[in-house]
Amino acid sequence: MQVANTIEEARVLRRGYSGESLGLVPTMGYLHEGHIALVRRAKTENDRVAVSIFVNPKQFGPTEDLGRYPRDLQRDLQLLEAAGVDFVFVPDGEVMYPGDFQTIVQVTEVTKQLEGARRPTHFDGVTTVVAKLFNIIEPARAYFGQKDAQQVAVVRQMVRDLNFNLDIVVCPTVREADGLAMSSRNKYLSTEQRAAAAALYGALRRAEALWSAGERRGDALRDAMESVLAAEPLARIDYVSAADPETLREVEHEVRPGQGVLLSMAVFFDKTRLIDNFLLMPV
Repeated sequence: MQVANTIEEARVLRRGYSGESLGLVPTMGYLHEGHIALVRRAKTENDRVAVSIFVNPKQFGPTEDLGRYPRDLQRDLQLLEAAGVDFVFVPDGEVMYPGDFQTIVQVTEVTKQLEGARRPTHFDGVTTVVAKLFNIIEPARAYFGQKDAQQVAVVRQMVRDLNFNLDIVVCPTVREADGLAMSSRNKYLSTEQRAAAAALYGALRRAEALWSAGERRGDALRDAMESVLAAEPLARIDYVSAADPETLREVEHEVRPGQGVLLSMAVFFDKTRLIDNFLLMPV
């Protein structure tokens, strides 16, 4: 496995795979089994696999956890080498955003709801760095997890609008034994908070059960999730949502016949903010 720290080094490595398909797994590091599952999927569909590790400052707001975001590069590299990754791109902030950097890639509509409403500059940072990674590494496919459902919708919109020549592949959320979605931020949870965080999965399962029983009213699905979370004293709801999977606008009355719904939420445990979602489709 080779490691590139500069854009030119990454491009030299990519040129060395001329004629071979390459899958990219963009990450911010502190890797867990969810990231490795993306790597495994990429290996089945491409000749080569690259992973980027970059804690992107542009997707953190001024009060968010950029400084304390967990980092362990040597552990990450060991995991990726064991997983059979071909090369890893590990730039620093000056490489990605030199002093004269002036450009932002902005998706305007699908970013307005959910995470975008609470973190107004977040998705501008996501789309800018992802666009740069696509241009630097030139993958045939890029791999993202369903846990970040809005991020997936935003990146897909950008790829369509700007005619990037690659496919976006979305992989299922990887979960702990109690259903908690794997996340680098789970590290922040105390023992008590970690046990309480299973309420996110419980809330989604409660709404999923209603959906399976025929419930199609957005407010009923949201109420079901809120009731489970409200019963957990350590959980503080940021939002719960039952939204159209494409526009991410809230379902105000009933889901349209033949359409699905994206259940999602953000919940605080003290200062740690966790997100999760289910995408439910009609049978």
